[in-house]
Amino acid sequence: MTVRVRFAPSPTGYVHIGSLRTALYNYLFAKNQGGKYILRIEDTDRTRYVEGAIENMLKAMEWAGVVHDEGPFIENDEIVQRGDRGPYIQSERLDIYHKYIENLLESGHAYYCFCSKDRLDKIREQQRAQGLTPRYDGHCRNIPLEEARRRVEAGEPHVIRLKLPEDTDVTFTDLVRGEVTMNTRDLDDQVLIKTDGFPTYHFAVVIDDHFMGITHIIRGEEWLSSTPKHIILYDAFGWEKPKYVHLPNILNAEKKKLSKRHGDVAVEDFRKKGYLPEALVNYIALVGWSPDDNEEIMDMDEMIEKFSFDRVSKSGGVFDVDKLNWVNSHYIKKADLDRLTNLCIPYLVEAGLIKEDEKDEKYDWVKRIVNTAKERIEYLAQISDYAKRFFGEEVKLESEDVKEVLNEEHVSKLLNIFKEKVSEAEEINNEFGKKVFKTIQKETGIKGKKLYMPIRAALTGQLHGPDIDEVIVILGRENIIKRVEFVKNHYIIS
Repeated sequence: MTVRVRFAPSPTGYVHIGSLRTALYNYLFAKNQGGKYILRIEDTDRTRYVEGAIENMLKAMEWAGVVHDEGPFIENDEIVQRGDRGPYIQSERLDIYHKYIENLLESGHAYYCFCSKDRLDKIREQQRAQGLTPRYDGHCRNIPLEEARRRVEAGEPHVIRLKLPEDTDVTFTDLVRGEVTMNTRDLDDQVLIKTDGFPTYHFAVVIDDHFMGITHIIRGEEWLSSTPKHIILYDAFGWEKPKYVHLPNILNAEKKKLSKRHGDVAVEDFRKKGYLPEALVNYIALVGWSPDDNEEIMDMDEMIEKFSFDRVSKSGGVFDVDKLNWVNSHYIKKADLDRLTNLCIPYLVEAGLIKEDEKDEKYDWVKRIVNTAKERIEYLAQISDYAKRFFGEEVKLESEDVKEVLNEEHVSKLLNIFKEKVSEAEEINNEFGKKVFKTIQKETGIKGKKLYMPIRAALTGQLHGPDIDEVIVILGRENIIKRVEFVKNHYIIS
């Protein structure tokens, strides 16, 4: 049996971080088993459809490196579909759903329901008042099919519902949770076809998964209670049932389901902040799963090799931003410097630190800044605040400790000598940065912290930071001289 799994999002907006993890687990399992990963767009709820959401989702998945084998793709700014089990967009499969709903009506596994919204609302209100779980009361279950068809032909509004067997246990094996049993008395006669003629999720998903040959359904735990309805539909059609995997939710720090009101939750949010895709995917994989060796830093190939549902937790995993930042900072340190530079430049442009038409001219200079920053930032959007220390002639002192260092007895003389060396240098380059301190030490006898720390304080307003010789090259002659003068005029008392 060739493993075939699917990720089936609805085009309702940006891709949630939980959706990325669901897609990732589908992808990892398929590749681990030598199978296929399919993408299907579930767009039958037209009230929630968001224009451009499909394109956004495809771009987000491509950015994350979770790329499907079959389904919709973007080619030349247009959506095309590839694969022999399509269409892969549900709104293009309506004729299939209509054909198979007729089978269920004829076999007695589904029925027409003519109940109005007002009636349904009153029934649910009464049930709540009695302490019961709100559910459809079966009012239309026994209307003869011929009579129901006449009412439909007469134009009477209706839906089509699944006729659940009464008081029946439905048991299935979940690859994460083990054996699960639910009784139909706790379920509802689910709507399969809505008044607008579109199928609900519960009907379309079974039809699509069957005809797309899906062997394993890997989805969030919120769909666990729906699984018995889907199994009943498989049995009604006489089809082989897939295996089920229900993944735990991603939780916030308060152990509640991660949502927008608690901060960033969309893949696009993290992309805009400058998280590297390989870091985000690495971290998301660990929110609910861990490999046998408990390794935390893994590339995609390593995750594919190690992935197993045996190591997926039954309980929700907490999304820890600090841990994500740690993982991302690891990948930033290891990333190609040119790649980082190109990714950082838009943040500097947006902050007004460089102009759009200066990008090429200042590329090598920005590259030096990024090289010093990559050991110190957690995500790339932080480059703007970090880079500000290299702009302008004013120096802001980080603390009173910096001021104390600048007012040590020897500092005024030291800064004058340093400024003189900078002024006389043929070029302010790495060679100068490395030699100037040795020269000053030899001439004055000042060494160690007494030498390096006041010069760093005068140039950056800080006592610690990137290599001072690199700072000197980035600032350049003119800025160094202006900063030394500024510090002498504003902070040095003696």
